[in-house]
Amino acid sequence: MEKRSCDFIIFGIMGDLAQRKLLPSLYQLEKAGMLNYDTRIIGVARHDLDQEAFQAEMRKKLEKFVEEPLDREAEAQLLARMHYVLINLDRPEQYNRLCQVTNQQCRVMVNYFSVAPSLFGDICTGLDHSGLITPETRVVLEKPIGRNLITSRQINDLVAKFFHENQVYRIDHYLGKETVMNLLALRFANSIFTTNWDHNTIDHVQITVAEQVGIEGRWGYFDKSGQLRDMVQNHLMQILTLVAMEPPVNLHDDSLRGEKLKVLKALRPITTKNIERRVVRGQYRSGFIRGKPVPGYLEEAGGNPISSTETFVAIRLDIDNWRWAGVPFYLRTGKAMATKRSEVVINYKQLPHNIFTDSYRCLPANKLVIRLQPDEGVEIEMLNKVPGIGDGIHLQRTMLDLSFSEAFKKERVAGAYERLILDVMQGSQALFIHRDEIEHSWTWIDSIQEAWEKSSEPPKQYPAGTWGPVASVALLARDGREWEE
Repeated sequence: MEKRSCDFIIFGIMGDLAQRKLLPSLYQLEKAGMLNYDTRIIGVARHDLDQEAFQAEMRKKLEKFVEEPLDREAEAQLLARMHYVLINLDRPEQYNRLCQVTNQQCRVMVNYFSVAPSLFGDICTGLDHSGLITPETRVVLEKPIGRNLITSRQINDLVAKFFHENQVYRIDHYLGKETVMNLLALRFANSIFTTNWDHNTIDHVQITVAEQVGIEGRWGYFDKSGQLRDMVQNHLMQILTLVAMEPPVNLHDDSLRGEKLKVLKALRPITTKNIERRVVRGQYRSGFIRGKPVPGYLEEAGGNPISSTETFVAIRLDIDNWRWAGVPFYLRTGKAMATKRSEVVINYKQLPHNIFTDSYRCLPANKLVIRLQPDEGVEIEMLNKVPGIGDGIHLQRTMLDLSFSEAFKKERVAGAYERLILDVMQGSQALFIHRDEIEHSWTWIDSIQEAWEKSSEPPKQYPAGTWGPVASVALLARDGREWEE
């Protein structure tokens, strides 16, 4: 693997994302020897810090957010790469300070926008003003990229004035998760699944991204967004496309993105005509999580007591193409739920005839469970004979469990941001989102949002620490199915 030499610039280095996710990921890449010896990490913020004070602050954050004892040699090597530049992001003339610490003739310049999208235009203008944009320059954009199709286009148009599409890396950290990546191997490297991955064998698919925490101080952002925009539009849509897409010609960027885009184009619209039977939105009220009382969403500190913002969404969606005709996909995501869990469950069809009636009046179908977090791995639920001799053959459900932590004990499972940062440095866009994907995803999401706005019905309440509103159970029960719990 080629180790490209980079100037990796983090705009917003003192922010929460940079310190919780980016800094520990860079440390792990350093420790694993994945960074070119000449790569530099440049932090940009408006704090008045000298180099010594900056490195001391970064050392404190490493100790706080790296979830293992620090390797002092790797820590020292990473800190030696790090430089600080004070820039007020809305002052174009101050971007000249980056010219003193970057060298685009020797190193690729990667600009990570770890700031609010409202500042993307200021950063692009500043880089352009200082002559720091070349055909090799790259930018990484964090979500949310807009709150609907119109604002998404405005942000993307602004960035497109300065950067071509092949220079833009829109990040969704779910695409860097080991198990999400393993979906490609699972589907396209194993004939047992490749030939059993369509409407002939699959009954339905469930995708769950459940969060046990509530808002945790993010009221200002979340109440303007909601769970549909915050989670479904990006994370769940991306998982869906990998589950449902056709086999790509190869693993190149354009091949993967092209197949994902076809799935988004095939989504059946949800409008005012069918939303009542296709979507459930909820909002958590007070309850208990891990035995401790939790306030309701409307009772959170600093919140709006009359807010109708949803904290839970369940959707039945259909993909109108040959592979998935008649196969419903059920998506579910929420905050303050029973446990933290992200998984994909492929439910296969039941056998047409049962010869084991002594064990089951109706044979349960097989399930393929792809766990994204917290314990990444794959499980297959199947029926086996209970050992022993006697009358007849008795069956029992068993799980074939491939836990990554157990199967690969000597291998550390890399974090999502580690993989994605490395891909940016190497110039691979396969795990990043194309503008067309975002626009088709927003088009579908906006239709749901508009239908909600035309309805006077408030979100359905559910106690914190549960699996959401009762109506979400009915969403599947109408089809004779139930959620995987």
